[in-house]
Amino acid sequence: MTGDRDGADLAVGADAFTDRGAGLEVAVVGAGALGATVAYDLAREGADVTLYDRETVAAGSSGRAAGVCYDAFADPIDAEIGGEAIERFRALSGDETFPFVECPYVWLAREGDAERAAAVREQVERMQAEGVVALELEADALEERFPPMRTDDVAVAAIAGAAGYTDPAQYTACLAAAATGAGATLETETAVSIRTDPSRVVLEDGTVGEVDAVVVTAGAHTGRLLADAGVEIAMKPYRVQALVASGEFAEPMCYDATGDFYFRPHPEGILAGNGTELREADPDGYDPEANPGFADDLRDRVRHRVPGLECGVDRAWAGLCTATPDRDPLVGRLQEGLYVATGFHGHGFMRAPAIGNRLAEQVLGGDGVDAFDPTRFDGDEEFAVVEGMTLEESDWGGSVEEPN
Repeated sequence: MTGDRDGADLAVGADAFTDRGAGLEVAVVGAGALGATVAYDLAREGADVTLYDRETVAAGSSGRAAGVCYDAFADPIDAEIGGEAIERFRALSGDETFPFVECPYVWLAREGDAERAAAVREQVERMQAEGVVALELEADALEERFPPMRTDDVAVAAIAGAAGYTDPAQYTACLAAAATGAGATLETETAVSIRTDPSRVVLEDGTVGEVDAVVVTAGAHTGRLLADAGVEIAMKPYRVQALVASGEFAEPMCYDATGDFYFRPHPEGILAGNGTELREADPDGYDPEANPGFADDLRDRVRHRVPGLECGVDRAWAGLCTATPDRDPLVGRLQEGLYVATGFHGHGFMRAPAIGNRLAEQVLGGDGVDAFDPTRFDGDEEFAVVEGMTLEESDWGGSVEEPN
């Protein structure tokens, strides 16, 4: 392996480097936000890392995600990881790396939607009990805080302060560059297959790279890569849709639970999404174009909530998220020398700084995240795809593919 560690300080600041991983050879498959983070965190601990991608850095969902970041989770482990991710986004961002724009996150339920209104109030209580900065707002307070928003039909809203958005492609490119600066090797335009016992990657020309560990962070393609190696996981890709529209909009990021959509500021105006299809999608054969009528329907919903927005649709598209039977991701050790991170229901990018760090720690011999242990399922479970954007777990599906 070639490279030195000097470039990493220029890329991401003053992270310390150690030799804890010295002598450990690791292949990371998938150069999205998670893969780049894992590669960086392993390389700065002295591991010999190669980061592979069959296309380029951030070519898939990570590089075209919504870029929303927050810690507004009621579940303790989700809140903890969300908080870690926010702090790391803040710490690593800067003029020479990637932007992180502080922006409050609001979620709301409308009049007549008693079930969701009760869920919002309960979530705020649970979040506050976990130390998450979240406040309940009535319609008048919401209007005073965010004048561009329509509030006359709002039963209750909540606001989380530890939130913001970033450019996912810039984050991923920054962490990949930092990984190479720390000594990792980046192999893009390089398709690989995975083999186990022992762990190794096989290039298309038959070249075999035996390593101590393989970490698979290949998004919607993760299941097939592992299945080809004889390892089944309980994950299904599913299709989602989003758009970018014109207009001037500064804040907040918002999830309208009753209206079933979300939006956030975007350099061109506003980014909004919904349109989840509750069925498994083919990661190599799904339609990347938005459904007919999707953009007009979602634009009307956004205009309802932000009446003064110009909202001329610039582009609309479809992308992929990944689901699991219990809506928690699969993160950690599958078997000796084989690790995975997938199944985030649209929340993978926003948690990448924390999940990537924790997965690297496990590869180095530390503990994993018990709640996300990928071996909690046999891999052959039958389950239905459910919404990533929901109040059931006080979160929402803010990660969708955006075309270049």
